[in-house]
Amino acid sequence: MAGMAHAAATASRRIAIVTGAAQGIGKCIALRLARDGLVLAVNDLAAKRATLQDVVAEIQAGGGEAIAVPADVSVEGDVQAMTAHVVEKLGGIDVMIANAAVTGPIKPLVEVTSAEWDATMMVDLRGTMLSYKYAALQMIKQGRGGRIIGASSMVGKQGVQNGSAYSAAKFAIRGLTHSAAKELAQHKITVNAYAPGFILTELTMLPQDAVNGGPGSTLKKIAGWPSSMPAAEPEVVASLVSHLVKPESYFITGQTITVDGGFQCD
Repeated sequence: MAGMAHAAATASRRIAIVTGAAQGIGKCIALRLARDGLVLAVNDLAAKRATLQDVVAEIQAGGGEAIAVPADVSVEGDVQAMTAHVVEKLGGIDVMIANAAVTGPIKPLVEVTSAEWDATMMVDLRGTMLSYKYAALQMIKQGRGGRIIGASSMVGKQGVQNGSAYSAAKFAIRGLTHSAAKELAQHKITVNAYAPGFILTELTMLPQDAVNGGPGSTLKKIAGWPSSMPAAEPEVVASLVSHLVKPESYFITGQTITVDGGFQCD
């Protein structure tokens, strides 16, 4: 009887990786999934190891279970090692949240260098692809399905001035998500993406905001968005992710869901 109870407990244990989880949307998603009862592996660059450990401590203080898995998602060996470490330490992978991203150069296309373009694609697109790939390989091996979720953007649905590299990468993530959803459906793995609008995080709030009209005003001005554009806290994205990873969301796949307060409508 004890052995049966242990097997049932193991079967109900769901393990999630969240990349780019040291701050902003990624951190908020990790905290929300921990509150939902998932076991978390939180990832970011090795340089952010201390901040990652703070996230782990916050999850543990709330009664959750978490480990830090520093890695550069743009490096295939790092992603492969990260996923293997999570499997070894936690027992598997049921959810992959490929959230890690950089904003890239914020300037006109004619001023963007090839190096800047490539650096953006390495993290935002290649990093997402590698996260999808190695999570999918493990989920297929486990044979119990899974949830893969990537980070697109509202600028992955409509381009924006002074953000060509970021916009192009986020458009590409939608295509990657569509293809992966079709390929992995036979394994009961859903693949979706979230497309945030203006979310107030460390990346969107700049020092110049104090003179440009408040939180987020500088980036809105650079992008050509109206100052009246709706903004929200990262919890609105975390709540969507929370729903998409639930077992009852098995019928949602291949979608990129916009979370922008109605600024754009599909």
